[in-house]
Amino acid sequence: MDLGHLEDQPVPQPVGFWHRAENLLITFALAIMVVLPVTEIILRAGWSTGLAGSSTLVQHLTLVVGMLGGALAARDGRLLALSTATTLLPANWKGRTHWFSQSFGAAISVWLCVASVQFVLVEKEGGNFLLPGLPLWIIQSILPLGFGAITLRLILHASAHWRGRLRAVLFVAAVVALGIWSPWPAAHMVWPAMTILFAATLLGAPVFVTLGGAGLILFWGADQPIAALPVEHYRLVTNPALPSIPLFTLAGYFMAEGGASRRLVRVFQALVGWFRGGPAIATALLCAFFTSLTGGSGVTILALGGLLMPVLLAAKYSERDALGLLTGAGSLGILLPPCLPVILYAIIAKVGIKEMFLGGLIPGILLIAMTAAWGVWAGRRAPASKMKFDFTEARAATWAAKWELLLPVVSLGALFSGWATPVEAAAVTACYAFVIEVIIHRDLHIFRDCPRVLTEAGLLIGGILLILGVALGLTNYFIDAQIPDTLALWAAEHVKSRWIFLLGLNLVLLIV
Repeated sequence: MDLGHLEDQPVPQPVGFWHRAENLLITFALAIMVVLPVTEIILRAGWSTGLAGSSTLVQHLTLVVGMLGGALAARDGRLLALSTATTLLPANWKGRTHWFSQSFGAAISVWLCVASVQFVLVEKEGGNFLLPGLPLWIIQSILPLGFGAITLRLILHASAHWRGRLRAVLFVAAVVALGIWSPWPAAHMVWPAMTILFAATLLGAPVFVTLGGAGLILFWGADQPIAALPVEHYRLVTNPALPSIPLFTLAGYFMAEGGASRRLVRVFQALVGWFRGGPAIATALLCAFFTSLTGGSGVTILALGGLLMPVLLAAKYSERDALGLLTGAGSLGILLPPCLPVILYAIIAKVGIKEMFLGGLIPGILLIAMTAAWGVWAGRRAPASKMKFDFTEARAATWAAKWELLLPVVSLGALFSGWATPVEAAAVTACYAFVIEVIIHRDLHIFRDCPRVLTEAGLLIGGILLILGVALGLTNYFIDAQIPDTLALWAAEHVKSRWIFLLGLNLVLLIV
């Protein structure tokens, strides 16, 4: 087949209508996730009643947001990847390696779509209903639809020309055919397939492709149903506590996209920026505050980097030290409530979220103190600050940022008071952040800015949940194969010192 005539034809631009429709759908889903728990609290407090099925609906809206967000991330080319080897390749190889990584990722996504279809068909036979008149399988169909959309977009991103995209389609078809009609026993194909998957990962395949592909290959090689992957994905995403993750993330996005960063920088500068090392202490405190709400160091750096970098340079920190401090401080809040890693660990390890929040406080505060101390040490050669503590400025800055400073009080107060579940506390936090930035300060316009903020939050959430869902499926294989038990027995037999065990564990975690 001659494809040469397609090589130079312009590729049509994405259809704006469909993009707007997707953005509107994920915006609507996130908004409903906020409204339903808040309404539940009001009805329970005022009339001792509630909304029937609201918790279940919010859980499945998390599934919708997760898959839609993953599709949006694929659409915009923002799926998380571990691409490092491509920077070492010659320029003329980068196009080929990108094509291969995206095409292989599309092939894995097709198999995830097939596995999801198998899962949905089984659930359809069960005849369960999410709500009266709404069969559960209809909502679960977002799994194959989402993986199908991701497949299409990976193919579209594989090449800028139709010829490259058609080759990607043929490559995906060949991989699917090989999985169905392999001339060799599946068990013999595991290691060659894992090697190709590893190469695709190094060349830029998304992280969910690496984890989901490993799970698919291992289940396929063991002659076990690949539907176990979407089953675990569904079980994780519809966990009763998981909706708190997108809701807390949304609250952080409202803060980051509004004017909260400017007001908070002013507060911490006024309180601690007046003595030697004060800018570093302010950076550590402010980044920890923001990361605990946004859930990710990247969002914190985007929100605060442009404001704090000039402050650190003006305080005579070297550019290297300032960049290092900002980059490191961006992850300081991951142990503080209500940050996402703490919630995720509580869900996976089946530990109470309140206990996890309390357990992370001391280590989180210790990390902040150590980072601030390093910042003071790094700035020891800088001249003493000429700025003096100004009580009037500190009071004015604190008053201007009073609503943002109260946000942790609102969040933790709702959670630990007992009158709200973790999901309801997250919804209250998101609603409070919306009121601050949209109604009180008016930094965001409800129609012009809020849909964009909701879409960005949904995109981040989708990328994370996509990885976590397939990772849990891979973990399920390891458990079935008794790999953790084998490793535990080996460690008990060969590692006698608790310190050696902790060092080895940290080494493994660093590699992972």
